Amino acid sequence: MEKQINFIAIDSKVTLAYQLIDKQNSAKPLLVFLHEGLGSIAQWKKFPEMLCNTLNLDGLVYERYGYGHATSLQEERTSDYLDVEGNYFLPKLIENLQLTNRELILVGHSDGASIALIYASLFPKNIKMVVSMAAHVFNEQISVDSIIKLKKAYQSNDKLKKSFEKYHFDHTDSTFYAFENTITHPSFKEWNIEHYLPQITAPIFAIQGFDDEYGTELQVDAIVTKSPNKANSKLMIKNCGHSPHLQMQPLVVSKIVEFYTKITSSTIKNEKQHEQPTL
Repeated sequence: MEKQINFIAIDSKVTLAYQLIDKQNSAKPLLVFLHEGLGSIAQWKKFPEMLCNTLNLDGLVYERYGYGHATSLQEERTSDYLDVEGNYFLPKLIENLQLTNRELILVGHSDGASIALIYASLFPKNIKMVVSMAAHVFNEQISVDSIIKLKKAYQSNDKLKKSFEKYHFDHTDSTFYAFENTITHPSFKEWNIEHYLPQITAPIFAIQGFDDEYGTELQVDAIVTKSPNKANSKLMIKNCGHSPHLQMQPLVVSKIVEFYTKITSSTIKNEKQHEQPTL
C-alpha cells in the first residue's frame, strides 16, 4: 500500500506535500529528505524507507513549491531559488509541522542537498548531521552542458516528458523549464553558495559518483573542507552517476549508517567526558 500524501499550507499562496515514515521513535532524530532539482516524493523510490528502517528513525519526505503534488510555480524563478528554499520554505515547513524542537538529519540529493547545506548554515541548532548527495555549491560548466542536453532530450523525446508527467502531472512543463531556464541563464554563471559552509557546525557526509554528469569532485571537496566540523567525510563512488542513493543504494545506506553510528558514539563519549563526578 502506498503511503498517504499529506498537505500543509506554508502561506496564503503555497501548499507543500509530504509523507511521514513513522517508526514510533519521536525521541530520536528525524530524517528529512530533500529531493533533486526535478524530483518528487515518488522519485526517491524505496530509499527513504530503507534508510529509516535501517536506522530505526522517523522520516519526513516532502515536495517543494512547484514540484509533484505541491502548488505549481506561480512566478518566474530567480537564481537565488535555493536560498529561498533554505531560508523560507523549509523553516516554515518545520515550524508548521511543529518540528522546531526535533533534532534533524538532513538527507539531500542534488538541489535538495544544496538546500540542506543552506538550512544547516542558517539554522544550526537542531541539526544532528547532513547527508549531502551530489550537491552543488558553485556553478560548473559540466552541469550547464548536461542540462542543455537534457532540454534537447525533453523536447525531442515524448517518452522522457511522459516519464516526468508521472510525477509532476499537469505542471510538468513549468517544473522542467523553471529548473532548466534558471541553470542555463547567463546570470547563473557566477552562482555560488560556498559562503554558507563555514557556519555549518553539524558533521557533513558528502557523497558523489565519479561519473556524475552534473558535477565534479571539486564540489564535495569544497563542502567537507570549507565547513568546520572535524568529523566531515566524503565518499566518491566508482561506476556511479548523479543518483548514488538509487544506483548504489545498499552501499550508500550502509555508509550513511556507518557515519551516523560514528558521530552518535562520538557525541555520547563527549557527553560522558563532560559529566561531573558524583561525590
